[in-house]
Amino acid sequence: MIRAFLLASAIFCLPLLSTAQLLQPKTAFTRADSLRGNLTPLRTCYDINYYHLDIRLDIDKKSISGSNLFRFTATQDFTKLQFDLFANLQVEKVLYKGQALPFTREANAVFVTFPQPIRKGSREEFTVQYSGKPTIAERAPWDGGLVFAKDAKGKPWVATACQGVGASIWWPTKDHQADEVDSMMISISVPKGLKDVSNGRLRKTTAVKGGYTRYDWFVSNPINNYDVAMNVGDFQHFGDTYDGENGKLTLDYWVLPENVEKAKKQFGDNVKPMLKSMEHWFGPYPFYKDGYKLVDAPHLGMEHQSAVAYGNKYLNGYLGHDRSATGWGLKWDFIIIHESGHEWFGNNITSKDIADMWIHEGFTTYSEALFVESQFGKPAGQEYIHGQRRNIRNDEPIIGPYNVNKEGSGDMYDKGSVLLNMVRTIVNDDEKWRDMLRGLSHTYYHQTVTTPQVVGYLNQQSGRDLTKIFSQYLLYKNIPTLEFRFEDGQTLCRWVADVDGFSMPVRVRTKGGEYRFIEPETTFRPVNLPGATKENLEVDTLNYYIGVLTD
Repeated sequence: MIRAFLLASAIFCLPLLSTAQLLQPKTAFTRADSLRGNLTPLRTCYDINYYHLDIRLDIDKKSISGSNLFRFTATQDFTKLQFDLFANLQVEKVLYKGQALPFTREANAVFVTFPQPIRKGSREEFTVQYSGKPTIAERAPWDGGLVFAKDAKGKPWVATACQGVGASIWWPTKDHQADEVDSMMISISVPKGLKDVSNGRLRKTTAVKGGYTRYDWFVSNPINNYDVAMNVGDFQHFGDTYDGENGKLTLDYWVLPENVEKAKKQFGDNVKPMLKSMEHWFGPYPFYKDGYKLVDAPHLGMEHQSAVAYGNKYLNGYLGHDRSATGWGLKWDFIIIHESGHEWFGNNITSKDIADMWIHEGFTTYSEALFVESQFGKPAGQEYIHGQRRNIRNDEPIIGPYNVNKEGSGDMYDKGSVLLNMVRTIVNDDEKWRDMLRGLSHTYYHQTVTTPQVVGYLNQQSGRDLTKIFSQYLLYKNIPTLEFRFEDGQTLCRWVADVDGFSMPVRVRTKGGEYRFIEPETTFRPVNLPGATKENLEVDTLNYYIGVLTD
């Protein structure tokens, strides 16, 4: 998801685009977009319970072949369903009870017809056999597909990256975030001498014909399609454990031989402090059963559940740069902290529609500032959040159009983070705020959600209706402006905003005094600020991302 940024701004703006591929301006949507993004009855008629993806990677031909088993529960009576696979990959057969089923294709959707009705509540399965040359990503992770590279010794190094564009770019699946599979087996056969590292835990390795080795990885927890990963290379392994809130968490690191010593230091310096911070703020790591892994990747990085892809060149910051320009961003490895933060928001809590991807990126970008706070104190964390504003463009709404597989503005990252910090300021109780964040992870544990669910939860737990605040920052590109007038010894104040009846508590003071909350509305009203003048009025613009006008 590359925009036409100038090189100078790319260093600081593109980091936030490191976990998705679709941030391209688009005003018209096609039938293909609807087939990919909409939950039609042909998709909601079945609930995915289990996949077994079993493929062989031919590196020389840059092709894959194999199958995926779909095991599902029928949510209604039906005779036809949709799964998804990019049109450049061939569906060879769809097998059901030993028989080939008829199917048709349109764009990247495949429609399968069963010989008799599948009854509501029944558990059934079918297998898709397929092959072909998947899309090769030219600039992963900003575009999707497979990455074919070489390590320092010239050995193959292959990875997948497909958030946004969709997992169906390389394997057949029900490609919609709203339906996460409950568990999954990932079997990848690779040429002898190479290893595959995928999600979950390694069950076994098996020598198979043709000089290949099959690696069977089992994922015990629900997983979203775009998180399913294949990482192939001459990896070396080392590990550790972390004494976390839910016991011992295994830490497994799979890196290229030339990176082992660098990885031991970089991972050692960052991973355990990251886990301590994330568990403090968001609750226990969500995937103890599957463990935590970092895997060397030939691209920048991606939040692949329990197998986080790492490509930050063992540098602090984002490829050695501080996105916040505060200095705090150079004290830790951006990719380890950010992509691992997605284990809580993105992987544990997943948006049903990609239009709500701010739930992934806003909270995870905010987790960076909470990590800074955990390491260096709250003032440092607040300074880091303030520095994130330099990347905000205010170009379009954060929430995108629904049902067409399109997210909104890249501002979902930094502006989303700043928004959450404002809500913390409004709550005005840090322990309560922490309980709210941990409660989100607990309440929606391993679930898919919508924006109204998340905002509704925060409303309930804060005891305050925050809906109009979220609406202004998520649904409109503009930020609200706090306007003051000074008339006849009185200070008058109002909000200018896009949301009808917008209201937000804000902290103000006269210079040298203590901050106090006022609650302006959209019409001018007197504010109790004795002695306030245009010259000595101060608004808390460190914690509030707003415009201020004084007349």
